[in-house]
Amino acid sequence: MGILPYKTKKTAVNRFLDLLTYIILFVAIFPVAWMVLTSLKTSWDAQALPPVWFFLPTFENYGSLFSSKGSSNQFSSLLWNSVVVSLVSTFLSIVFGALASYSLSRFNLKRGKDLAIWILSTRMFPPAATLVPVFMMMSWFDLIDTYTALIIPYTAFNLSFVVWMLKGFFDDIPIDLEEAAMMDGCSRMTAFYKIILPLIAPGLAATAIICLMFSWNEFMFALVLSRNDAVTAPVIANQFITMYGVKWGELTAASTLMTAPVLFFAILVRNHMIKGLTMGSVK
Repeated sequence: MGILPYKTKKTAVNRFLDLLTYIILFVAIFPVAWMVLTSLKTSWDAQALPPVWFFLPTFENYGSLFSSKGSSNQFSSLLWNSVVVSLVSTFLSIVFGALASYSLSRFNLKRGKDLAIWILSTRMFPPAATLVPVFMMMSWFDLIDTYTALIIPYTAFNLSFVVWMLKGFFDDIPIDLEEAAMMDGCSRMTAFYKIILPLIAPGLAATAIICLMFSWNEFMFALVLSRNDAVTAPVIANQFITMYGVKWGELTAASTLMTAPVLFFAILVRNHMIKGLTMGSVK
């Protein structure tokens, strides 16, 4: 008496978990939705307190980003710089990281475990602590305000993550597959590219997305290591914070345009990303 049946208790728990999921989803999505809505407001509505909930949408903030009247008349070039730096650094991180993680997984290297721990320790280093040394190095080699000045540190910061992420995937693949391929006449590199890499495609996709997001959103190094030619899109946020206040309309419009490509790419490869984050090194 007074004790709920097991099925009823299970239903109540499931409904509570569903409600909790919706609450978490709302908390996660609301800032993004608010950013998009603010980007569609006029300058007056974007500054209004209390916030304006009902308004006539306008694209004037997006138009000002690409016009000579905006806070930056080179926003399209900033987006292009972000695309180049992000894609190249992600590609280099995946290539070198895959080779390094494969070596650590397959070869019995002398002090290989210590080497792997040292690679992981570089990820624990706060990027701000390396800002001054990296700036001095780029100044010595006359690389300030070039793509190279951003690609090198982005690749270096992503490399340790890629190595440890992909090593788990390589460890899960039986070495017998490579040995069988080499007995059939394949070289080790041919077996690596044609057999092993396709098997860890979900891990490569998940790792690439995370590296791309870091490179695309990075602000501190882009601000310090660029001047005019290699400035990336995140740096433009600094231009909308003025002594007269924050230009919320243009700031949120720029943020929306910077968020959209990565979000669209993540949606395209979401199946691979989910598989990659639920197996291999994470598992």
